[in-house]
Amino acid sequence: MSGTGYDVIVVGARCAGSPTAMLLARKGYRVLVVDRATFPSDTLSTHLVHPPGVAALRRWGLLDRLVSTGCPPIHTYALDFGSVVLTGGPGTVAEPVAYGPRRIVLDKLLVDAAVEAGVEVREGFTISEVVFDDDGRVVGVRGREQDGPVVTERARVVVGADGLHSLVARAVAAPQYNENPKLMCGYYSYYSGLDMDGVFRAHSRPYRGFGAWPTHDGLTLVGGCWPFAEFNEVKKDLEGNYLKNFELAPAWAERIRGAKREARVVGAALPNYFRKPYGPGWALVGDAGYCKDFFTAQGISDAFVSAELCASGLDDALSGRQPFDVAMADYQSARDQHAQPVYDFTMQVSTLEPLPPELQKLLENIEGNQPAMDAFAQVNSGVLSMSQFIADWDRSS
Repeated sequence: MSGTGYDVIVVGARCAGSPTAMLLARKGYRVLVVDRATFPSDTLSTHLVHPPGVAALRRWGLLDRLVSTGCPPIHTYALDFGSVVLTGGPGTVAEPVAYGPRRIVLDKLLVDAAVEAGVEVREGFTISEVVFDDDGRVVGVRGREQDGPVVTERARVVVGADGLHSLVARAVAAPQYNENPKLMCGYYSYYSGLDMDGVFRAHSRPYRGFGAWPTHDGLTLVGGCWPFAEFNEVKKDLEGNYLKNFELAPAWAERIRGAKREARVVGAALPNYFRKPYGPGWALVGDAGYCKDFFTAQGISDAFVSAELCASGLDDALSGRQPFDVAMADYQSARDQHAQPVYDFTMQVSTLEPLPPELQKLLENIEGNQPAMDAFAQVNSGVLSMSQFIADWDRSS
């Protein structure tokens, strides 16, 4: 691998790419990050960083930076199913709160941390193709900055952190597995004058739902969701359907009428899949390697976890401690072991179907039991698996 310009090129500088690059640079590797965006800039996002993601920011020495931006902590998850309302803490004693940062803040913070670690970052750089050698191994990328010449940059490994529509994943034909179709669609906007007082609030009804949580600048993100089968109908009257959802909870609808919407309504529907996250000269991290419906808002936290796992695997491979295929197979195994329980839970709840009778009964039984309600909040934050919650609190089993 001699003669390469970099140890690693990371394509994509947001929640998976910048942390992967930062962690590798801290190990002494020469890393280039490219992104067609410039920062700060916005992107579609659920915003939520659940306690496992907050713990990652703390490990990286970046949590104080996020807190200093004025992002309000979220100490309570209030989950309203109509017949039962469960209110609990989403975290642990060590990491008790979540945060809901704007991406214009969080992504810039992560990019800056990568630069401080020694990463070379090229913003406004569009990749036109992934470069292969004669043996089919990825050896670099080709692209250009706006109005600049086309350049080829080479590396020992190219990491695709370029999201759902990853150019890197397409170029290497990364195999997909554990696939599920799009299950729901969701749209959100921002409101002022809607103080959440540190609470993430979700209302779930059969085939409908909405949630709200605080973010930067005194704003509250408010989102609604519908089954994917209704996607086209919802889009025909997006404003009307978005507002109609709030009538599921009259008290909330009254609060919304007293607030001010500050932005247009935006949203999407996501597929659900895992991709093999490595091959000759390449790796995938974040949504490029594993994507799921945003109903459980786990995308940012999962991106942080996969960034740590990927960087660790690449360090083992690049340092020579393990062969590349062995180190990256371990990365894939660890990523999937972490992701599978959350993925399964997301597939269950993203259908927006009524709760199964046995789960409905269990939730009714724990209402008012604070440790049990905390445990259910921790299922929704990714701290605890649903199977463990049921094992701990289903007294009928």
